[in-house]
Amino acid sequence: MAEVRVRLIIEGRVQGVWFRDSTRRVANSLGVTGWVRNLPDGNVEVVAEGPKEQVRQLVEWCHKGPPHARVTNVIESAEPYSGEFENFEIRF
Repeated sequence: MAEVRVRLIIEGRVQGVWFRDSTRRVANSLGVTGWVRNLPDGNVEVVAEGPKEQVRQLVEWCHKGPPHARVTNVIESAEPYSGEFENFEIRF
């Protein structure tokens, strides 16, 4: 199965609603590696790597997020797979 990497910018009410921790939990359950962090502009950024189907599932989840989030837009860009991550973490 092909390994892929994506970068996401998630816009909306996505900070203060457990978005980062929920993303980490979903990524770990799917076997996806990378990181998630809050951005100063109120958005959330995700970099995710792994098998294409599992990364796609994480991307789909990010379009809605945890229960109290209100996602208004997800900007997705493909990047070259690097294999640099050992797990999925929250960055500060």
